[in-house]
Amino acid sequence: MAKKTISPGKKIEGVVEFPGDKSISHRYAILAALAEGASELHNYASAADCQSTLDCLKRLNVKIERDKHVVRITGAGLDGLKAPRRALDAGNSGTTIRMMAGTLAGQAFASELTGDSSLRRRPMRRILTPLAQMGAEIRSTDDGRAPLKISGAKLHAIDYTVPVPSAQVKSAVLLAGVYADGVTTVRESYATRDHTEIALREFGAHISGGRGAPSVHGRPHLIARSLLIPGDLSAAVFFLGAALILPDSNVLLHNVGLNPTRTRILDFLISMGASIHLASVQLRDGELTGDVAVRHAKLEGGKISGAEVAEMIDELPMVAALGPFTENGIEIRDAQELRVKESDRIAALTEGLRRMGAQVEEFPDGMCVAGRSAGRLRGATVDPQGDHRIAMALAVAGLGADGATTILDSECAGVSFPEFFETLDRALER
Repeated sequence: MAKKTISPGKKIEGVVEFPGDKSISHRYAILAALAEGASELHNYASAADCQSTLDCLKRLNVKIERDKHVVRITGAGLDGLKAPRRALDAGNSGTTIRMMAGTLAGQAFASELTGDSSLRRRPMRRILTPLAQMGAEIRSTDDGRAPLKISGAKLHAIDYTVPVPSAQVKSAVLLAGVYADGVTTVRESYATRDHTEIALREFGAHISGGRGAPSVHGRPHLIARSLLIPGDLSAAVFFLGAALILPDSNVLLHNVGLNPTRTRILDFLISMGASIHLASVQLRDGELTGDVAVRHAKLEGGKISGAEVAEMIDELPMVAALGPFTENGIEIRDAQELRVKESDRIAALTEGLRRMGAQVEEFPDGMCVAGRSAGRLRGATVDPQGDHRIAMALAVAGLGADGATTILDSECAGVSFPEFFETLDRALER
């Protein structure tokens, strides 16, 4: 098991580049595989999760070539995928297994989706229910978990209201809707990230309806594209956190995605007192991108609940880790979803921050992390429990602690950001 020692830092500065956005990379790869012609995806994510999606597509007879951060995919067309010879392994990627399940539900062959031990513990019934309503035939374990055995079926369109808003559930239904007769609509009580809708439109699908109720018209003619994937804002957030923790920090996060369904985290940090400014904002391939400049600033603290949770779900570990560096602490509620991620993120964060001396109250749906008055963090040995975002959040917290912090199983960061520690070392002054 690899370990990484984090020493206290003085400041973070300079220009930082980030790998391609994970969420967008998954979606572009799947749609490029279903399109006609050869697509080029530039700045494709280096994350292990996104490689899992490519591996699944290769086993479905899709031709894929990768040259560093450029992925070339020769589309098979809507009906060109072939039955895999063995189970498709999604690794640790919940996005891969849920989106591939939606895609495979309408195929004319049988397939099986599985993943690592962590993924096989994550709930899948949330996608199985709407896919079954569309006519899909999918068998799972008794408690609705992977492996998923899919018998391809003729699908029909549905109008589905998601009980708990989730971009992955929405995306699975919309991708199944590509193969359904008629118009498939997904309704949410509040809008989740809309990368799937944007990607479908970019590849030529007919998308109607507004935010919170997108519709896809079945059997679209998808055409290959050359697309540039912006840097991952969810990865950049850890560098935002480092800059806000370390005095005299001044960093420019270059060419990151600024999709409005993803930038609630910036609004929240600014509301706490963060000095954040956007520059060079432009619309490219349907997605907003730009530079984010951040300076060290005093943070007051705040509370996240309700719709904000879904809007910041991937960034919540970093927000929680900022708690001990704020004046009034951080409270997170209505975030039960964190318990069924790559780890139980509420429990993992609580344990890790407590080991570093933070005062943390744990709730069934969240946590409350005390602010500066509870004392400074101290270096400790912490276990991220195999969760990439926990590892990176605790590493950033360690920069502001007294003494060294050791991150066990630090390699798990590679699930989303393999270059994290190397990139952090380059930008950091100790």
